[in-house]
Amino acid sequence: MINVTKSFVPPSDEYMKYVFAILERGWLTNQGPCVTELEAKLKQYLGTPYLNFVSNGTIALQIAIRAMKILDGEIITTPFSYVATVSSILWERCQPVFVDIETNTFVIDPGKIEAAITPNTKAIMGVHVYGYPCDVQAIDKIAKKHNLPVIYDGAQAFASNYLERSLLSYGEVAICSFHATKLFHTIEGGAVITNNKQDYDNVSLMLRFGHNNDDHFQLGINGKNSEFHAAMGLCVLKYVPEIIANRKAISEEYDRLLAGAVGRPVPPVGLEYNYAYYPVLLENEAALLTVRAALNKKQIFPRRYFYPSLNRLPYLSKTQACPISENVASRVLSLPLYADLPMEAVKLVCDTIKEAIA
Repeated sequence: MINVTKSFVPPSDEYMKYVFAILERGWLTNQGPCVTELEAKLKQYLGTPYLNFVSNGTIALQIAIRAMKILDGEIITTPFSYVATVSSILWERCQPVFVDIETNTFVIDPGKIEAAITPNTKAIMGVHVYGYPCDVQAIDKIAKKHNLPVIYDGAQAFASNYLERSLLSYGEVAICSFHATKLFHTIEGGAVITNNKQDYDNVSLMLRFGHNNDDHFQLGINGKNSEFHAAMGLCVLKYVPEIIANRKAISEEYDRLLAGAVGRPVPPVGLEYNYAYYPVLLENEAALLTVRAALNKKQIFPRRYFYPSLNRLPYLSKTQACPISENVASRVLSLPLYADLPMEAVKLVCDTIKEAIA
C-alpha cells in the first residue's frame, strides 16, 4: 500500500531517551523543559523572535484570530485550503469572505482582495497553500491602506522561505501545523508566530486559560501541548534537512516522469521550497476520477488536496462564487510524497497515471 503520506519516525532510542527523562522528572505538561527547548530551537531555525508551541494548527488559527482582537465581523480568505482555515473563522463567530485564487500558484489573488473589503472587514487571512507563498508584499500594501491585520495560515509552510525569510515570519501573526502528516511534526501540534512581545505575551496567556498562577487576566483556552509531543519535535527537527532533500529528489523524479502529462502549480521567483506536497492538475474531474480509480486499484492512495472549494461548503450561510478555485479543486490530486518513498513506487505511480489518461 502506498498512501499519500507517511509520518517520519525518528530512531526509537532517541525518542525514548527523552521519554525516560520526562518520566523521571514527572513534569508531563504545563511548559516543561522539552516545550521550552523546542520553542527556542524553532525560533532559531525559523528566524522568528516570538513563537508559542500549541496543541494543533486549528487551535493556533483560533488563537491568532483572538490575538488580533477579532470578535466578530468578516475575514477575507481563500476558498482553496484545508477546511480548518474556514472552520476556525466560523468557530470564532466570524464570517469568511472568499476571494478567488491565482491560476498559477493556487494562492489567494491579491488583485481581487480590495474589492471584497467592506466596513465589516476585520482581517485578511492568506494561506500559503502547499507551502507556496501568498503575494505577501501586495497583501501587506492592501492591509496597510485599509488598516487591517494580516493572518497567515502557514500550516503547510514549515521550512519554506520566501525572499530570504521564513514564510512564517510574514503578517501580524502566522500559524503552522505540526501534525504527524507534515514534514516536521510533533505527532499533534502547531505554533503561533508573532512579531512583537505584546502579541506574544497575549498569546501566551490565551493558550493557558488566560491566567498566570492565581492571577486571572483575560479569557483563555487550553492550547498547551505536552512534553511528549515536544520531545518528538526535538527528535524530528534535526532530520528536517535530510527529509526535505529526500522529498526534493522524489519531486524531481515526478517532474521528470510526468513532464507534459499533467499540470502543476508554478512557484514564484524567490521561493526556497519545502517540498511539502506534490499536487498535479488533471484535464477535468472525470480524468481525475479515472486516474484515482486506476491508482487505487494498485493500492496507491492519493488525496484530493484540496476538495471541495471551501466556498461550496454546505453549512455556510453566505458565500461568494470563486470559479478558478472551484475549477482547480475539481481536478487537483496530491500524489504520494514522503521521505522514504522508493523511486520504484514513484515510477509505478507515474506509469499508472500516464496509462489512465492515455
